[in-house]
Amino acid sequence: MSSIFTKIINREIPSDIVFENESIIVIKDIFPKAKIHLLIIPKKEIATINDLQETDKELLFDMFSIAKKLAQDLQITEGYQLHFNVGPKGWQEVMHIHLHLMSDL
Repeated sequence: MSSIFTKIINREIPSDIVFENESIIVIKDIFPKAKIHLLIIPKKEIATINDLQETDKELLFDMFSIAKKLAQDLQITEGYQLHFNVGPKGWQEVMHIHLHLMSDL
């Protein structure tokens, strides 16, 4: 079964898309925990950080590079959080890796 993020990527359900390229989509979190709360999501379905492969290194680098660019664009370079939740016991609600970018600045 596809995750909600795969359904967003495939345009099966709507979302507020902030950025998109061939491998990553960035959306606004629908339940934000900060003034700015974006989700940086790879289009490749990877359930958790524990499921990453050696071949996913470039994808992870791209996720962090996009986070850095978005922070610059939003002028929050001096105050933001980046984090992954891993697995249900690590508060991961959607089993499709995603990087949170959050700031109250």
